Amino acid sequence: MSFSQNDVVVETEPTTPPTPNDTTVLLGKYELRELLGVGASAKVYHATRVTDGKSVAVKAVSKRNVLANGLAENLEREISVTRRLRHHPNIINLLEVLATKTKIYLIMEFAAGGELFQKVADGGRMTEDVARKYFRQLISAVKHCHSAGVYHRDLKLDNLLLDDDGDLQVSDFGLSAVKNQIRPDGLLHTVCGTPAYVAPEILAKKGYNGATVDVWSCGVVLFALTVGFLPFNDYNITVLYRKIYRGQFRCPKWISSELKKLLSRLLDVNPQTRITVDEIMQDPWFNAGGYRFNRVLVEQQEPEWEKSQIKTKMLNAFDLISFSSGLDMSGLFVNSGDPNKVERFVLRQKVERIIEKVEEVAKGTKIRVRRNEKCEGARLEGQDGNLIALVLVYRLTDELVVVEVKSIGKMNCNPNLMSCLMKF
Repeated sequence: MSFSQNDVVVETEPTTPPTPNDTTVLLGKYELRELLGVGASAKVYHATRVTDGKSVAVKAVSKRNVLANGLAENLEREISVTRRLRHHPNIINLLEVLATKTKIYLIMEFAAGGELFQKVADGGRMTEDVARKYFRQLISAVKHCHSAGVYHRDLKLDNLLLDDDGDLQVSDFGLSAVKNQIRPDGLLHTVCGTPAYVAPEILAKKGYNGATVDVWSCGVVLFALTVGFLPFNDYNITVLYRKIYRGQFRCPKWISSELKKLLSRLLDVNPQTRITVDEIMQDPWFNAGGYRFNRVLVEQQEPEWEKSQIKTKMLNAFDLISFSSGLDMSGLFVNSGDPNKVERFVLRQKVERIIEKVEEVAKGTKIRVRRNEKCEGARLEGQDGNLIALVLVYRLTDELVVVEVKSIGKMNCNPNLMSCLMKF
């Protein structure tokens, strides 16, 4: 079974692990090459698309490790948020999601330039002109995130990548927050982030504004780019946090007075007086040499990913992921947590033929099948006319559909119907 781009594949995974001297084709679509990095629950590979040789990055996530480490919500959020932020030139694009019984694969744009962290580690501090270029791109991405109601919360050199042209790409939205996570007091409360980049108000554990903590992290990044080391650093984590909480950092003599002023406003320990993204874009240092902000359109209406997926006739990878329960991909087909049992199948079949099969199974039984007007589903009714089940069909691609069979109340779906659908 093959899917077009932006679809989910659920199949058996490759049996041969990739090695430096070997390659593995992932689900017939991507040829895995060298290993780029290893995390607690994921590995990232460089891969090439079989159809055209295009380079991509494949983030292979172990479902077992994700669930064991309590990171399921982070991964689900990363997928959803990246969809919301797609198409910004300085935010890494998630191309599609693939899945096997034990792993989820996030197929992302390949950042050939590597991490911005490595660029600083190898070359030391940058000139202010070079740092300004990256900082402008970072602020453009952050503004886009905030306009879409997303707060990254883990901005750092390691999560800033470079593409083929040397332009910045913000990645890793696993710790991000969205507006519906804000509590009634108007603040976020989850303590998260990387120690050297974390804002003092997060350490205070009294709630914080997602936008202001991102601005603080941007200040840490800008300091590191122009100075060559982090403004707050210590082997003792307690001492490190004390320095952050007090805002104890020192600007070297070689940086310009305009940059010092900007850094002091970015790394202001008081979030109420800290510079905002809009104010950054009016700053003299930021605009030195002339700068025109590249505005990226942000949808003002409610994003699709927050709406009910049931109303959508065309489904993609992100919609299917939303059907899963706890990242057990069997949730794409069986959602045992619902009070009304739901079965889902991905089929390569015409809608008309699926409804005909439902009618064939119902013949000779006490079940009556009523098609809806557009032939995109059917109602299964008992002798008394009460609704027993719903069969809904959603188009995934030109060839594939998702069939959802909902039992109503305590009535279970006809097992013959289930087995027939699965044999398509």
